[in-house]
Amino acid sequence: MKLHFLGTAGYHPSETRHTSCLMLPEVGVVLDAGSGMFRVRERLATDTLDIFLSHVHLDHVWGVSFLFDILYGKKMAGVRIHAEAEKLAALQTHLLAEILFPAQLPFEPRPLDGPVPLRDGGRLTHFPLDHPGGTVGFRLEWPGHSMAYITDTTARADAPYVKQVRGVDLLVHECNFPDGSEEWAEKTGHSCLKSVLELAKAAGVKRLVLTHIDPLIADDDPLRLAESRHLFPRTEIAQDLMEVEF
Repeated sequence: MKLHFLGTAGYHPSETRHTSCLMLPEVGVVLDAGSGMFRVRERLATDTLDIFLSHVHLDHVWGVSFLFDILYGKKMAGVRIHAEAEKLAALQTHLLAEILFPAQLPFEPRPLDGPVPLRDGGRLTHFPLDHPGGTVGFRLEWPGHSMAYITDTTARADAPYVKQVRGVDLLVHECNFPDGSEEWAEKTGHSCLKSVLELAKAAGVKRLVLTHIDPLIADDDPLRLAESRHLFPRTEIAQDLMEVEF
């Protein structure tokens, strides 16, 4: 299974990063629809598309409004957007309000109310995370493959969601700030590096990829990972257009 990172920044795009969007082309799954969503078009490999939204802050949903171009000329059997019911309602009422977006997009809203079956015998489950306005994490499993996607929360080694991500082959976890910004991370509902590394170790995951990077930090090592990698050696920082096998 191959995961494509189409957007790896938080809050707003930068010269090198679009905002949050991940894709599993083999099974027609997209996780969050930030500004990197436009890149889905060239990677469509199925006649269905299932978009799962962790929450509806603008940096994670703006790309929903790109669907006309993403689907142009494609023969699709179905396009579904999955999110908590109140988040789907907010998406329709606000981002897709007629005064802002006067045409109805071609998708079916699907409230998250339990496990969701995926192509090739897969299954997605969701669970709550702590973030202003509320967000959810996702665990995706197939025979022989598993991953979890955690974004917009403050990591702790004893966080309640550790049990939901335990033992996955790949954990994709937000890390908006380098260490030293803990107060700001708490205030905004995001994570610093050390706490994410400690959580990955506590959860016994096999591999960690960090995403939702502060777009103002343009360094080659924006999180100063080199100083702390020893806490969880199988860690890397996502870049836009990176592909990861798991």
